[in-house]
Amino acid sequence: MNRHAIKILALALLAAPLTGCMGGLKRLNVVDFSDQRVGDLSLTKKVTGKREFLFFSTTKMGLFLEGNIQGVVTDYQGNPIEGVTVKVMPDTGNKAGGEGGGVGGELPLEENANSAINLSFAPGISDTMGLYKIHFSLPVKDNEVDVRGKLVYNPGWDQQKLNLGKAYEPQVKETPFRIYYNMDTGFLAFPEGIRKIIVQPVGEGKGRLQALPGSPAPQPAPPAGAPAGTAAPAGAPAGGGQAEEDLFKGFDFGQ
Repeated sequence: MNRHAIKILALALLAAPLTGCMGGLKRLNVVDFSDQRVGDLSLTKKVTGKREFLFFSTTKMGLFLEGNIQGVVTDYQGNPIEGVTVKVMPDTGNKAGGEGGGVGGELPLEENANSAINLSFAPGISDTMGLYKIHFSLPVKDNEVDVRGKLVYNPGWDQQKLNLGKAYEPQVKETPFRIYYNMDTGFLAFPEGIRKIIVQPVGEGKGRLQALPGSPAPQPAPPAGAPAGTAAPAGAPAGGGQAEEDLFKGFDFGQ
């Protein structure tokens, strides 16, 4: 094969991913079983790495599902609370991290450039209506998105209280979740368990704003026969430490 033919072949291979990027993506079919916890869904293509050949390299593209996880932050009286951060800690052991990993779960060398964007979640901060949105961008593998992790509510609140003298303490510190989407059936599920996060202001505060807005947890009456001044701890979630093993039951993922 002469040099001219090699150049033509290289140009053709380079143009292939570009035509795929410019072309229209498959229309998104959604059958929502997320109770509107997941919205604003769209598909996009991103550069995930390069393929190295003998005389040239090509750009490698990947398909990603983008959208928002949303919820509400209130105090114990149902009033919206602004400025509370909600973060996602994804489980990096799920299959969305890529197939054919190397030794110790590492990605192959040509996939290393993609590892930082495989599971992308931007922190959400509640607005004046108490609404937070966590933007995500997740890779589609075998026409599916299947990601597990946990939502962490106002992380570092205890350190903030120590430094500033005030903070919003979440009633529940974290909860597990799973995002599942099937492009063929449109099945979308987000079993997470809670939509409304309850926080209470703690600490007397320092400076001009002595206390944060919001109502604290109600103080239950002490049990009969208890010494005066004894009260049950505030902020404990209803039902105590219930096991979370039934969280994802009832969903037929990928069957």
